Amino acid sequence: MSTNSKPMITDIFVAGARKGWIIATTSTLPNVLMAFVIIKALQITGLLDLLGKLCEPVMALVGLPGEAAAVLISSLMSMGGAIGVAVSLFQSGHLSGEHLAILAPAIYLMGSLVQYAGRILGVVGTKASRIPLMLLIAVVNAFISMFLMRIIINL
Repeated sequence: MSTNSKPMITDIFVAGARKGWIIATTSTLPNVLMAFVIIKALQITGLLDLLGKLCEPVMALVGLPGEAAAVLISSLMSMGGAIGVAVSLFQSGHLSGEHLAILAPAIYLMGSLVQYAGRILGVVGTKASRIPLMLLIAVVNAFISMFLMRIIINL
């Protein structure tokens, strides 16, 4: 038997499953759990209602309740966290399935911007003065995507 033989498909599967488990338990799950805790804390303190009232005029432009702003704010920090916030707001009745469909592309377009700005833009030498404009472009793209999703859903 040659030492250069191909690995068995089961070995490749098991190695991939191990990597997936590590990512799920050390990154995704804590972000989603944190999101559920934050939304519950915002609900208990009444801050979610305040956020909803403050953001209602802007979010209404894309057919969303003001509370949906919590999803967008959390997506800046963590895409997984934003998904957790969206699911939590869906379970509590603040968001509908239609609202989630409108939010989905924005979550991906804005997902983890703060993390990526530090990890990528700083490392490659992007001028710090340009980073806010780059982030603004992502947010504008996200709002355009929500507006388009609202149109598509209402066709």
